[in-house]
Amino acid sequence: MDIVRNDDGTLVIPVPPERERASDDDDGAPVDPGPTTRLLHPGEGGYDEALARWDLQQNPDSEAAVSTPSGREEAMAVVHAVATSDDHAVAPAIDALDDPEASGEALRHVLVGGVHSVEDFAKEVAEAEGGEPLPAHQATRIIGEVLAELDT
Repeated sequence: MDIVRNDDGTLVIPVPPERERASDDDDGAPVDPGPTTRLLHPGEGGYDEALARWDLQQNPDSEAAVSTPSGREEAMAVVHAVATSDDHAVAPAIDALDDPEASGEALRHVLVGGVHSVEDFAKEVAEAEGGEPLPAHQATRIIGEVLAELDT
């Protein structure tokens, strides 16, 4: 089963089935194997890793993400633009990019680094663009929205 990204940024991830075991009362009745999927919200443990896996699933033939200085600068600008716009519109922010592909690669590179990478990136955005650093879950959600828009 593939990871599904919902419009609200949540991810539906597959959960491996538990090993089959006998019930505690030994009556031979089958035991409920539990859920087969889990819903992750931005900021939850494992969300960043799942979003990176979702992105790889969308681009299975892509090479490892490489961040260039210009791509990272534009990635910071697009995240800041989305975060500070009144309607959090992604498309206009992407339209303003000179090199959307390099920006996408820079954002993928941030995701692959996990939550600490996202936190550091949010601090860089605040230093470069002004304002307070975004919480990691908010930065991750915006990165996911930008990558989803770039992939369409």
